[in-house]
Amino acid sequence: MAKGLQLNEVWLERIAGQLNDMEFGSLHIVVHEGQIVQMERTERKRFENTPSKPVKAGIAARARQDLKKAAPDRR
Repeated sequence: MAKGLQLNEVWLERIAGQLNDMEFGSLHIVVHEGQIVQMERTERKRFENTPSKPVKAGIAARARQDLKKAAPDRR
């Protein structure tokens, strides 16, 4: 039979602390045998889709080359 989860003031404060200042995201609470054993916070940052300063073509091409060098060859 499942044990009931008991929350005291300490846990409520911990949960509230994890949720403070979160605009977008989730808080995953892991319960084992009726007790909280872990909290996982995933926060998302969202940015407006506004035009930014154009990147010089040379810089962008160089960044792509650097990424290709760092990636393992999957052939």
